[in-house]
Amino acid sequence: MVTDPLSATPDISAVRTAGTSLKDSPGYRIFTVANIIALTIVCAVTLYPFVNLFAKAFSSEGYIAAGQVNLIPRGFNTETFKVVMSDPLFWTNYKNTLIYTVLGTIIAMVLTTTYAYAISRSQLKGRTFFIGVAVFTMFFGGGLIPNYILVANFLGWRNSVWAVVVPGALSVFNLLVMKSFFENFPAELEEAAAIDGLSTYGIFARIVLPLSKAVLATMTLFYAVGLWNSWFAAFLYMDKKELFPVTVYLRNLIAAATGTEAVTGGGGDAVQIASNIQSVTMLLTVLPIVCLYPFVQKYFVSGVMLGSVKG
Repeated sequence: MVTDPLSATPDISAVRTAGTSLKDSPGYRIFTVANIIALTIVCAVTLYPFVNLFAKAFSSEGYIAAGQVNLIPRGFNTETFKVVMSDPLFWTNYKNTLIYTVLGTIIAMVLTTTYAYAISRSQLKGRTFFIGVAVFTMFFGGGLIPNYILVANFLGWRNSVWAVVVPGALSVFNLLVMKSFFENFPAELEEAAAIDGLSTYGIFARIVLPLSKAVLATMTLFYAVGLWNSWFAAFLYMDKKELFPVTVYLRNLIAAATGTEAVTGGGGDAVQIASNIQSVTMLLTVLPIVCLYPFVQKYFVSGVMLGSVKG
């Protein structure tokens, strides 16, 4: 009996095992391997200072002085952590940093979002002028001495929280990124909200901001990290230790402006404390930002790129 080849049932399993996957070209495989190697080196170089800092923070004085601490703690020790964390000034400065960061970030985000939304509207009269003023400040600053006279003398903000959070409250780079994002915002949504009776402020607060979480989270993190790491403004405008942020506390330790005796009280552990007090303080300073970043990092790329893509 002759079987019609056209009516025969095909063997599906044979088709599946045959496979039709495309093979990568040799050039593409070389490119992939080179990328993996390059990114691995970049990650290693980036992470090494933090791992070394962590290792020194938990190492004993003898190993640190001998230069034997690299990636793993040697002679595990937590004495310095106990001494630093028992210093009332450290916690006072830590609290100050938290207050300055939260307050400064709120002020910066209010100024940036409102300014960016206003100059992103094509119907705004004088829009070009306001954009020009913002861009002008990127390239031409008042200078250190005029700024000091303005903040400390004219405004009277010496030894005040406003001297830390107000002068750098508006970043023009962040402003332009957010402006670009708002320009790409669908105009149909705003028109529909206006038809429903919302005012300009209502559209901004109830429509635009809730749909801008990615760029808002990105800008918030930018401002928060900048304020948390900032020390020069407080160092310039403040002379009371109880008002310093923790970064100035750390700066004084590194510059030996605060001797080890000021922290240890002249105890017998002064040599051990002096060997890794800088590492311990830096670790305690960067820890909150490191813990916060994983929760907002997913917004980072999308928040910045949304403000740079047209159409």
